[in-house]
Amino acid sequence: MPSNRRRPLPPSAPGLLLLLLLPLLAVAPPPAASAVGVNWGFASSHPLPAAQVVQGLLLPNSVPRVRLAAASSDALSALAGTGVAVTVGVPDALLRPLASSTKAAAAWVHDNITRYASSVRFEYIAVGDEPFLLSHGQHFHPFVVPAAANIKKALTAAKLSTKIKVVVPCSVDTYQNASMLPSKASFRPDVNKTMAELLSFLTNNSSPFMVELDPFLSFQQHKNLSLDYYLFQLMSHPVKDGQNKYDNYFDASIDAVVTALTNAGFSDMDIIVGRAGWPTDGAVNATPAIAQSFMTGLVNHLAKKSGTPLRPKVPPIETYLFSLLDEDQRNTTSGGYERHHGIFTFDGQAKYYANIGQGPKSLKNAPDVGYFPSKWCVIDNNKDLSNVSASFSAACSNGDCTALSPGGSCSGLGWPGNVSYAFNNYYQQHDQSEDSCNFNGLV
Repeated sequence: MPSNRRRPLPPSAPGLLLLLLLPLLAVAPPPAASAVGVNWGFASSHPLPAAQVVQGLLLPNSVPRVRLAAASSDALSALAGTGVAVTVGVPDALLRPLASSTKAAAAWVHDNITRYASSVRFEYIAVGDEPFLLSHGQHFHPFVVPAAANIKKALTAAKLSTKIKVVVPCSVDTYQNASMLPSKASFRPDVNKTMAELLSFLTNNSSPFMVELDPFLSFQQHKNLSLDYYLFQLMSHPVKDGQNKYDNYFDASIDAVVTALTNAGFSDMDIIVGRAGWPTDGAVNATPAIAQSFMTGLVNHLAKKSGTPLRPKVPPIETYLFSLLDEDQRNTTSGGYERHHGIFTFDGQAKYYANIGQGPKSLKNAPDVGYFPSKWCVIDNNKDLSNVSASFSAACSNGDCTALSPGGSCSGLGWPGNVSYAFNNYYQQHDQSEDSCNFNGLV
């Protein structure tokens, strides 16, 4: 069976009711910790209009803070006057020009911060999108701190530096910890010089250290650790690290950061978790039920404010759930599951219960979403399918076939159902245009 998930129409088009909604799982944990927020990314082929996200999802669900993947005039305009705390991201591609020119930094701050500062409650500017990822090598290293410094200068000139802090998102592989014991963690040797400069910059400007956690990737890489460890479930055998015991991945990760900071001479630096989430598709153990267990465990754990063994009663000052919406154009280098981290589907329908600010109440879905007609593009089984592989690969390369991945929600379709899925996904992504359902006459 091909996917019957249709694409939302542009905002001006007439809408149809969504036929199938994923059921919500009923759970009622305590209210969210006040320092919890959500990530809002824009890597979607059919993004919901920003005003609909703010008015239909963020505000009805009482989301207290949001982190934008990049500056978006539509999103910032929609957030104006809402009181939602906002962090704005600066993509890696802008690091070099911002590092090279104070004028470029001043222009970026003017266009994306100053013009909205009277009505948007800015908290942070996150410079770079995990620029220290191991896969990047040292490509961005020379530009990170100069770009952050120039952004800071521009904020100072705009008389906004006391209200808005500059941070740099650091991927979890910025520090090395092969043993998974927090006491053994340290920053990678290749980032030591840049990290020393960054930590000094952050300290001088009273800014926290932002770490991006990826629990699902860690779970995939460490087969010796149980799923319970990642889902905040009680464990009969916690991970022992000297006198300390860890019964969940989150606390161990925070203390690994604390250890790395301490070894670098910055033991008292505040920590923000810029990303923590669990996918619902695209891999084995990526399901809505497991994602709900992770999110429930995380939010409940944060609400207790118990801190970690190395920082008792001192939890991260903020934690951003990853993420608000599915993004079918996210990079899949880590795995196809990266496109399925949303608490909501791409069209704003809740996939599971998560407390993102609304407490024990069910999540409110985005209202008044417009949809294309119920039309599908499927393979004709009566045609000669001997050369279908090339068309299948082309459809997946230009669409999103991550649900067909082993363990994915559609991995059991088999052949040629998976081909129809690929063709239909491409067709929907291309707005059901006639020429997007051809595939060399196989449909």
